[in-house]
Amino acid sequence: MSKDNILIREIVKSDNIQIANVIRTVLVELGAPKIGTAYEDKTLECMAETYSAPKTAYYVVEDKGKIIGGAGIAPLENFEGNVCELQKMYFLPEARGMGWGNTMIKICLDKARVFGFEHCYLETLPYMKSAIKLYNKEGFKSLKEPLGNTGHHSCNVWMIKKI
Repeated sequence: MSKDNILIREIVKSDNIQIANVIRTVLVELGAPKIGTAYEDKTLECMAETYSAPKTAYYVVEDKGKIIGGAGIAPLENFEGNVCELQKMYFLPEARGMGWGNTMIKICLDKARVFGFEHCYLETLPYMKSAIKLYNKEGFKSLKEPLGNTGHHSCNVWMIKKI
């Protein structure tokens, strides 16, 4: 895969099936539980519609028409405060190790600033070591407990960054 062929753009309705498949494929590959993770989110079937709400954005990474990854931001659910959540950042194996994670975090945080958020929160799983390493490198700090209530009770690594 050449970086020259890659397009990063906001999600559209015709991407819904592909990005849902990407997220579920990666979660299964990594051995993540299907319950209490993004795997069971009802929004996976309608991502474009979900991320058309105020102060939300979702971006896909496309390689010649194939969605190979994505990431988004939205207000943190069930939380009082000016905090967004980095959501559903997953990449197929062919997209890993090429810097797309860094790029997508920067794009999402830039959009979060435009929306006026002050902090960005995320949840992940302890064995997603590459992701945790990336989040640490990007300035996210570990929390002792979750913020809000995302419904992802299987995700027990919580991080936050001032933006």
